[in-house]
Amino acid sequence: MEIDYLQLAINEAWKYQFLTYPNPAVGATLIIKNKIFVNAHKKAGEPHAEVNVLWEAFRVFHKTPNLTTSNEIHEYLYKNHNNFFNEAILFITLEPCNHFGKTPPCSLLIEKIKPKKVIIGYPDPISYHSGGYERLKNTGIDVTLLKDKRCFDLIEPFIKWQKRFIFFKFAFSLNGVYQGGYITKKTSLEWVHKVRDKIDLIVIGGETIRTDRPTLDTRFIKNGKNPDILIYSKKRNFDKNIPLFNVTNRKVYISDNLDIVSNYKFIMIEGGENLYKHLENIVDWKVFIVNQEKIIKDSNFKFETKLKTIKRVELEDTLFFYK
Repeated sequence: MEIDYLQLAINEAWKYQFLTYPNPAVGATLIIKNKIFVNAHKKAGEPHAEVNVLWEAFRVFHKTPNLTTSNEIHEYLYKNHNNFFNEAILFITLEPCNHFGKTPPCSLLIEKIKPKKVIIGYPDPISYHSGGYERLKNTGIDVTLLKDKRCFDLIEPFIKWQKRFIFFKFAFSLNGVYQGGYITKKTSLEWVHKVRDKIDLIVIGGETIRTDRPTLDTRFIKNGKNPDILIYSKKRNFDKNIPLFNVTNRKVYISDNLDIVSNYKFIMIEGGENLYKHLENIVDWKVFIVNQEKIIKDSNFKFETKLKTIKRVELEDTLFFYK
């Protein structure tokens, strides 16, 4: 069976979807010396996917210092690649960046190490980042630029959150129950807390606040940032001993309109079907986290909604991304 090397890169990048904010999720595959390496961009400010996969491969075949920052890795490979990558084939889900930001341009690194071939899944949609394809092409590297829909799906949140991206998060048991405390497993809870660390605002219904008395913080991860909260409710009086009101460094709004949303770029809505019915028209994506090993005896998700599958990602639970 022929291996879809670009798909390997796409799959790896999806493990970090939302977690790279404000950067896009990007993956890379490198074929070199009959070995396959797959890596991804993991966090804004850290090395990009191309850098991670090139460095991973180089370290397998060479004794190297323990470098972690983009600047260090770029500089080391500039000086020490010794034509190691000349027979390599590199697959990247997104056009290599072509500007100096928090990290040096990946296009410059690829230009210097001169791999045999580069396949790019999708052009960079941000004009001041773009130009990596042209740069590589002008240096004589065999480079192909695709417009692969799978790669577009991967970066759609990045494109949208230049203005605003809103997703609705549900957690379900296998039989569609979303009520009754923690439903999903620990790794899924940690994933949600990592996402909360990245988002700007959580929107949640008033009834959920009164019933569940949540904290909506990032306590499951180290040094997490706690997002602001909009309680979408006609009733304005809430027990201020509910934990979410006592989390430091956050704003909590209570309103029956969504005007405040216009001040934020990356927004997660948490709630049940009543809130979803009210806010479905503003939602870009839906994320279902399904515990496929738990059946709960309770009322389940009942109303009809149209879903278009984007991606399925396996943690201990299963994440379904929908439009």
